[in-house]
Amino acid sequence: MIRKILIANRGEIASRIIRTCKKMGILTVAVHSEADADSPFVGLADEAYLLGGPRVQESYLNVNKILEIAKKTGVEAIHPGYGFLSENADFARSCEEAGLIFIGPKPEIIQQMGNKVEARKKMEQAGLPLVPGFSRPLIDSAEAAAVAEKIGYPVMLKAAAGGGGIGMQAVANEDELTKAFEGNQKRAQLFFGNGDMFIEKLIEKPRHIEIQVLADSFGNAVYLWERECSVQRRHQKVVEEAPSSFLDEETRNKMGMAAVKAVKSIGYSNAGTLEFLVDVDKNFYFLEMNTRLQVEHPVTEEITGLDLVEQQIKIASGNKLEFTQSEIKQDGHSIEVRIYAEDPKTFYPAPGRITSMELPEGEGIRHELAVHGTSIVSHFYDPMIAKLVVSGDSRDKAIKRLREALANYKIEGIKTNLPLLLEIISHEAFSQGDTTTDFITKYIKKLTV
Repeated sequence: MIRKILIANRGEIASRIIRTCKKMGILTVAVHSEADADSPFVGLADEAYLLGGPRVQESYLNVNKILEIAKKTGVEAIHPGYGFLSENADFARSCEEAGLIFIGPKPEIIQQMGNKVEARKKMEQAGLPLVPGFSRPLIDSAEAAAVAEKIGYPVMLKAAAGGGGIGMQAVANEDELTKAFEGNQKRAQLFFGNGDMFIEKLIEKPRHIEIQVLADSFGNAVYLWERECSVQRRHQKVVEEAPSSFLDEETRNKMGMAAVKAVKSIGYSNAGTLEFLVDVDKNFYFLEMNTRLQVEHPVTEEITGLDLVEQQIKIASGNKLEFTQSEIKQDGHSIEVRIYAEDPKTFYPAPGRITSMELPEGEGIRHELAVHGTSIVSHFYDPMIAKLVVSGDSRDKAIKRLREALANYKIEGIKTNLPLLLEIISHEAFSQGDTTTDFITKYIKKLTV
């Protein structure tokens, strides 16, 4: 078993990984920027080292410095968390070359799945249903228009190397497509260093449902049911829950087995997530694969009783999976909301100093915190400051507990999206499970910007 791990990340996910390491008796090394010197995760680790300045290029993307600290501290492995270097094949390869275990899949798998065009090809070969589209980068807007005409409008223009909704835009006709192509291509090049674009048929009013998988290095793989992540704003997830209130058992099992078949076909190991769009008739289509731990992984942990970080570490240590598919049980319902430092009117990040926090407590409530009561939420990083995870033995009970928890969640000194979250969870359509990806624009009318 791995005995010492460096966490190449920050905030709540760094704290989350450290918590599991402590439970397993594994020593931890935190790395941090100047801006994060007083962050909770720094104090939780057994050792902590400064990476550099506040900008991510100076700190959390500084591969040479991270590897230097790893060597200096004698760690055996690096856990990348999510974001930053977690899906960077070059970083995973550099870890291997330095004699370190990268807690995730092999670099070549990260590279294949990190490019959406390549991922489509691999999943098509594995027999997964795909959204009708074009499985190679488009040459220019003229070719994009020709492809769109063939598959039929509306279509979704996407960045091949994208994520988080960047470079993604729904277009209804050729004029919109021509205008959107160049701008999204430039954004993709800026954010991902890759301006390749491709097109898929737009599935209207879909559900965004993902399957969590675990796979070891011995050819064993299982699925840990699904998470519904359909409540989104600007293609960013806002609320996630497990299980989905929409799926029936037949579709649930069909999606799970398809995901397992896919990961086995590419020789995948460690934790991963296959994301799907599901239409009104419960037809599902492969969207993308995330080769890392997901932000929303706690809801899966709550309904299965499994610690996904623990499973990641065990797999990376060379262990076989400890359970078979039939031994994985699903119990209850869990919902996660992401709490952001955000202006509730403009929806722009609202960094600043928290002056006080009061967290709701009670049965079925779990907190994942990036801050403490007097933290500064920096403008240098993603403004998510916490995740609130609430569980119950039924969806109705989980919703009721979440409403009460959000009503009693107090953060002062900065603006947050707590009012939005409470409005979403309190809406009758959410209670009824009417949670397609247009939920916010459809039901929260004022949030259309």
